[in-house]
Amino acid sequence: MKLFDASQIHLQTQTAKQTVEKIISKKAKIGIVGLGYVGLPLALEFAKKDFDTVGIDLSTTKINLLNQGKNYIEDLDDNEIKAVVQNKKLTAFTDFSVVKDLDVIYICVPTPFTPTKDPDLSYIISAGTSIGKFLQKGQVIILKSTTFPGTTEDYLIPELEKSGLKAGTDFFVAFSPERVDPGNKQYNTKNTPIIVGGINEESSCLAALANAQVIDQVYMVSNPKVAELEKLLENIFRSVNIALVNELALLCERMYGINVWEVLDAAGTKPFGFMKFLPGPGVGGHCIPIDPYYLSWLARSYDFETRFITLAANVNESMPYYVVDKAIREIARQGIKLSDARILILGASFKKNVRDLRHSPSEYIIRILKKAGAVHIDYNDPHAPEYEVDNVIMHSVPLSEEQLKQYNMVILVTDHDDYDYEYILKHIKCSLLDTRNGTKNITQYCEKVILLGYVQE
Repeated sequence: MKLFDASQIHLQTQTAKQTVEKIISKKAKIGIVGLGYVGLPLALEFAKKDFDTVGIDLSTTKINLLNQGKNYIEDLDDNEIKAVVQNKKLTAFTDFSVVKDLDVIYICVPTPFTPTKDPDLSYIISAGTSIGKFLQKGQVIILKSTTFPGTTEDYLIPELEKSGLKAGTDFFVAFSPERVDPGNKQYNTKNTPIIVGGINEESSCLAALANAQVIDQVYMVSNPKVAELEKLLENIFRSVNIALVNELALLCERMYGINVWEVLDAAGTKPFGFMKFLPGPGVGGHCIPIDPYYLSWLARSYDFETRFITLAANVNESMPYYVVDKAIREIARQGIKLSDARILILGASFKKNVRDLRHSPSEYIIRILKKAGAVHIDYNDPHAPEYEVDNVIMHSVPLSEEQLKQYNMVILVTDHDDYDYEYILKHIKCSLLDTRNGTKNITQYCEKVILLGYVQE
């Protein structure tokens, strides 16, 4: 691996040299396929750097909003989006025919898994097919969607080469994984270092050069497979460590008098050899719940079982069930039938202080509660006024004194900073199941709190 240095580019083919000149002179036209949490921030950075930037997405809603200069990603500045659209540096389309006029094309589409937890590459393949119909010589294709090793070369390139052009010679291909952390105020698209792995030296150099126009540090690895596995490792690392502390929290509930949150705070004082992860009601977002299964699926084709990684994913997936079980037992202790109980979920997003609802633990908790027989379930989230679970649209309820008095169970799933926990505890007439230790500084109403990972003697 090496840090990219534009002064050390030495390319052989005239096709590649022409693309380099376009990028350096900012005459290159940039295309972003997929305008979600990854694609739109990247498009904005290129547009701000005065590159003509084109967004492509199948969602007419996103396209219409963007062409009106309206932002729909929480972490982005509304005024910056408006400015680049008004200056005609960013335009958006649903039609892939604009690909023929582009020089660098990023693919930032979803990579979910199937109900049987096999990788679903349909979005990548579809994007490759659509791009391939309009592919031109000298274009650079950069896949950013999180996926398993071999996807770029075995799935994407065959679709692109249906154009009759040859990858690595006529056009250039690399994998450069996204590193987006919704809600992170310190690290953004520009100042987060990234990795690039091309199918050959020219592909790596061109992709790195394109990225270096808007990203401070770009590191080059030897091939796409290394970059693809590196991305999985980032997220599996988090999955495994979250599973460890989740399991420790469950153990602490058996070992009366040991507060897992205090244990973690104590361990966190060590300045080396320990990285603090926190337990919770499950994992969410696009990557952490999915990536372990991408790798385990691939491993099976090599007659290898990723037992440790799969076990960690299973532990994290079990947490919403554990939370629901605790809630149901508390409702039963009150002598109330689950079908009669009124339940409030605090927090719909998968992490605090954002409105990202993808694979949120609250979704699974609501679904499990309904299957168990719960009928009256409300939620509140200051960042998400609407929430769709199993094709049913829910609306965030106010946290008024009158509203809070109605519930027989309150479950804190996402510990937004906006929540006034003292106010909530003061006005509820029931217990609050705290899965995030959000109420840690409240002592006046602690008798109402059921804390994940701690049972008093």
